[in-house]
Amino acid sequence: MAQIHHTTMTPTKLELIADWLPTRAWYTGGAAGPRPVRAGGFRLDDPEGEVGVEFMVVADGEGPEAVAHLVPMTYRGKPLDGAEHALIGTSEHGVLGTRWIYDGAHDPVLVRELAALLDGRAVPQRQSVSDAVDETVLVAAVPGLRAVEPAEAVDGTEYTEIRVRTEGDTGALTLRVHRVLRPGDAADGELGGVTAEFTPAGPEGAVARGTYVSVHRA
Repeated sequence: MAQIHHTTMTPTKLELIADWLPTRAWYTGGAAGPRPVRAGGFRLDDPEGEVGVEFMVVADGEGPEAVAHLVPMTYRGKPLDGAEHALIGTSEHGVLGTRWIYDGAHDPVLVRELAALLDGRAVPQRQSVSDAVDETVLVAAVPGLRAVEPAEAVDGTEYTEIRVRTEGDTGALTLRVHRVLRPGDAADGELGGVTAEFTPAGPEGAVARGTYVSVHRA
């Protein structure tokens, strides 16, 4: 299990995300610019213990005008070759030193562990507590989903679609990462998906459930 270090990061994750969000095709914020606050999410463990994997939700705006965005991220101790386009930024971690932080939809480790979650081989973890299962994350499983490698990840105006080639009977699939989260219980996918809780209006607002990831035939 990944060890959560309660320490400083300079700049913080939210500061990096605030600079990065306006560069995304799916960002729906206003003219005032992003002011993201934490609004939910969960982690997955890298079995090799090298890469941090987090699905973070940030709320941007206030009250009924707030928008919740899903930002899956990976944290690495060195740059990921060929992923310059997916780099959110670098940060100095109080324990681990320099961390390269990537948009996880474009990182093969996150895609591998997401496939394992959908196949029932991985267990979602709470964001800020070590070795603690997040039982609020619900999975409509896709048995036999074993991603060999991502074929490509394409950003759209509401989703990032990760096309994967898989082993077994599932064949080629699309894992759709829902970048703009909306309340709703169903895992909105042809084959399955992941739902989890978030607070659309920020940490002080009401808790909702929405689709983080849905699975479709390619």
